[in-house]
Amino acid sequence: MSVQSAEAKTVRGACPQDCPDTCAFIYHVEDGKLVEVTGDPAHPMTRGGLCVKLKDFAEHHYNPDRLLYPMKRVGPKGSGKYERISWDEALSTIKSKWTDIIDQYGSQAIMPHAYLGNQGTANGLTAGDAFFNRLGSTVAEKTYCESGSSTAWVMTVGPTGGLDVESLAYAKYIIVWGMNMVSTNLHAWPFVLEAKSKGAKIVVIDPYKSRTAKQADWHIAIKPGTDAALALGMMNVIIQEGHVDYDYVEKYTLGYEELKARAAEFPVERVSEITGIPATDIVKLAREYATTPPAAIREGVAVERCPGGGDAVRAITCLPALIGAWRHVGGGAVEMPIYEFPMSVAHVSRPNWIRPGTRVINELDLGAALTGKMKLDPPIKSVFVYNSNPVSQAPDAGELVRGLQREDLFTVCSELFITDTAKYADILLPSTMQAEQYDIMVTWGHLYIMLNQPAIPAPGECVANIDLFRRLAKTMGFDDDYWDLTDDEWLTLAYDWKSPALEGITLDILKKDGWKRLNVGMPEVRAPHAEGNFKTPSGKCEFKSSMAEGGNMVLDVWRSGYTEMQVGGYVDPVPNYIAPVEVIDGAPEKSAQFPLNLLSPKPHAFLNTQYGNEAPQMKRQGEQRIMINPSDAASRSITNGAYVRVFNQRGTFEAKADLTDDVGAGLIVTNVGHWPGLNRTGTAVNSTTAPRHANLGQAGVYSDNRVEVERI
Repeated sequence: MSVQSAEAKTVRGACPQDCPDTCAFIYHVEDGKLVEVTGDPAHPMTRGGLCVKLKDFAEHHYNPDRLLYPMKRVGPKGSGKYERISWDEALSTIKSKWTDIIDQYGSQAIMPHAYLGNQGTANGLTAGDAFFNRLGSTVAEKTYCESGSSTAWVMTVGPTGGLDVESLAYAKYIIVWGMNMVSTNLHAWPFVLEAKSKGAKIVVIDPYKSRTAKQADWHIAIKPGTDAALALGMMNVIIQEGHVDYDYVEKYTLGYEELKARAAEFPVERVSEITGIPATDIVKLAREYATTPPAAIREGVAVERCPGGGDAVRAITCLPALIGAWRHVGGGAVEMPIYEFPMSVAHVSRPNWIRPGTRVINELDLGAALTGKMKLDPPIKSVFVYNSNPVSQAPDAGELVRGLQREDLFTVCSELFITDTAKYADILLPSTMQAEQYDIMVTWGHLYIMLNQPAIPAPGECVANIDLFRRLAKTMGFDDDYWDLTDDEWLTLAYDWKSPALEGITLDILKKDGWKRLNVGMPEVRAPHAEGNFKTPSGKCEFKSSMAEGGNMVLDVWRSGYTEMQVGGYVDPVPNYIAPVEVIDGAPEKSAQFPLNLLSPKPHAFLNTQYGNEAPQMKRQGEQRIMINPSDAASRSITNGAYVRVFNQRGTFEAKADLTDDVGAGLIVTNVGHWPGLNRTGTAVNSTTAPRHANLGQAGVYSDNRVEVERI
């Protein structure tokens, strides 16, 4: 409930960022100004704490560089030169341009581009789905992050939330696999530490020694892209040594014999050669994991970011059922608990408006789509970008920039600032920030439904995304009742409030209390798959996936609710190891030219590119730096603190060298999220990444990236 006086008030809210924590906020307002944003100490998961990214969240709303009014471009594309216009002019320009494009090329010549710059139900990933489906545009496949992991997870255990992260406190053996929790899942880390205080062993599997790995009992430094081999090698040991829970496997799994045969192909000696992990450590890990119940795995999104990333997630997700870890509170695995929230994709995205046969273009392929490398009929003549900054975040950024420079491309961006992507827009539209908008937040890291209420008026002429698409719908002449729904009516239809998970929870209750835990069992008793009950077609954990028969796919939430026009192609029903493409053994001539494997994990002080233009956060994060092993540095005459050029056949960027044993020889690490325009060369790490896809879910392969480094 809000508490008010004549001069001051507090308002409940929730963090908008693309983060599993979704912290409970309390907005503090004095004389109409947001003066502070604090965490809600009553929230059982986030417990009143906020991460470093939110240190200056109140001031963030008053950044002098903020976009406050509609603007039109007056300089060359990329110059960032704009002048203010009215909303009427902005909307009429969009209507005129789109009408001409539709008349000449058809509506599929228009393509939206969005991701999770905001994590709201009404203002986030799917905010524009209904509008663009109604318009008849190309369907954009949104696979920057999670698409491969979620597809693999659903193929194996179905759309289940799995292990509650709060139940990690009851585990005795915890594997954090491909996730730097201290930087990207901070509020789950105390539950890991609680388990550790009671004797649990914490293992981190990560190619480099991250902040999280430094706090673990055991860091296992794995070669990038080889996680499936390790998981299959663990299975080999577990099966050979008889650590299988045969009762659980017989009752609640499908395809054990096929999985056993696949695991037999991965003896520890072969796995050691593939992964770079000593054979004795592989055996030790498998034994400890299988014989220390309850055993838990926290799966990170980083696992998907290689050619075989989907199968790696499938293999890891098979492990808990193999040893019966699901029987126990604190046992099993957690990837993304979002599936427990009964959201209605049918209402939010309105896939019924998609015309049969509408094409799909993956957002990671936008550069190729715009430059003609992808042969399209009709060509893309207009792009509408919101909640996304692809010039920084998309792979092969140089190709994308060349596409955005096209004079015949009409580009519109809804934004908070003139980002590196927004510099190429013809029309800019100002968006609200979180303290100014109303929404139920999509939560993918815990089991609390959360409401964000506006605390202050929107400045200038900023509008929330839900209002933006209402305006666009009216401008384009859409007269469906959908566009006349109030925010409360819209959110009421966005969730199944009669679902058992929401029993006793209403929008009015959320307005009063801010958040409520779903009715899915409390952390101290929740063991959702103790007796199977997986949400797969068979009702079992599918070691051999029945969904594989349908071929490669992307879940509908990542493609505006659309289920047609999937990429297809063969999917092995049993998880396997698929080697990286840019590897020494696979391409010796390429590896000789580009011998270093570049990883680009998430930053500590930015959220992807958000806050990358905020002075306090830039100071906390520091400039673009590259972690390099002293032996690799010495052979290149690179000293600590020297500036270096990182390059390959796709592009280049510059960074300051940090010599450290936290990365092994042959590996270098730099953070994604720095704004290219604020870097030394106007480029950043994704100028070097490849625009290929992983084997499942059309995920990106950001970790399969070989480069060379030289001192400047």
